[in-house]
Amino acid sequence: MTPTRRSGAAHGGCSRRQWLASLAAVAAFGPARAVVQAQTADAFPLRPVTLWVPWPAGGSTDGTLRVLAELAGRQLGQKVLVENRPGGSGTLVMPVLQQAAPDGYTIAQLPQPVLRAPWTRRVAWDPIRDTTPILQLTGVTFGIVVPASSPIQTLDDLLQLIARQPGEVTIATNGIGTTPHLVMDELAARRQARYIHVPYKGTAEQMVAVAAGQVVAGINSTGFAPFVDQGRLRLLCTFGEQRTRRWPEVPTLRELGHGIVATSPYGLVGPRGLPPRVVQVLHQAFRSALTDPAHVAELARYDQEVDYLGPGDYALALRSAFEAERRAVERMGLARAAPGE
Repeated sequence: MTPTRRSGAAHGGCSRRQWLASLAAVAAFGPARAVVQAQTADAFPLRPVTLWVPWPAGGSTDGTLRVLAELAGRQLGQKVLVENRPGGSGTLVMPVLQQAAPDGYTIAQLPQPVLRAPWTRRVAWDPIRDTTPILQLTGVTFGIVVPASSPIQTLDDLLQLIARQPGEVTIATNGIGTTPHLVMDELAARRQARYIHVPYKGTAEQMVAVAAGQVVAGINSTGFAPFVDQGRLRLLCTFGEQRTRRWPEVPTLRELGHGIVATSPYGLVGPRGLPPRVVQVLHQAFRSALTDPAHVAELARYDQEVDYLGPGDYALALRSAFEAERRAVERMGLARAAPGE
């Protein structure tokens, strides 16, 4: 705990030098959050920054963030090292952030499931309280795919199959509680149909399984793009506001009458209590990297576009999305416990 500063007359007779030395000793051995000082922030960064990605290496998000990290490192004058921590539907970065010192050397991607999880199960963290927003980066194009050889030609074909064969049709997503999982649950529930949910940790592994016919269909972000472009998968629909420029012939869920739009915007955050000066340095470096032609081109590979928000606007967007997730899980009957219970 940071000691309370007192006047010189209240030091119990010790010298000013002794008192300052005692303060330094307390700070040195106190909690990590208490030792971040202004001079450290001003000199930031003095060593590499670690960017935690809550998905396996090799997926679309991992790939775009690695390009972003390389470009941001050039701006910072220090490497940005990417570490993967897959599992938990993208929520495993939160314990990392909780345990990290708020010095700017540990940051993470914050995916949409982090905003959803506290409303569906008890967790030891709060995505608003325990993070410092740095910037929003982009959104995701989700879609439903089947093997190219599948007789399923449309989304309605798939939903009819689920209705005819309740509890038999296998559909893969990128994890329990993710946006694809919740969207598929809602589509099935509207027809009072049941399916077999098959969660995968990684997009590449999931898409290989779909293409090989190990599952009937798959839902994910556009890590499926290469498989669709190579003719190995058929894209039935996407989840955005409008049809994509990449696949203009593919309808959206909303267009098909389902009234669902899901793009799951994401960005970068640091631990709670990140000093404003450090936020500014990180924000400037990653904003420059975000619009670099090399990164824009990498996003385009997965039908993604820059969707920038600065720290303040991103903080507001996160709060709004957190409340929207609460309303969504309550509407779908998925609420388990409120945060902090």
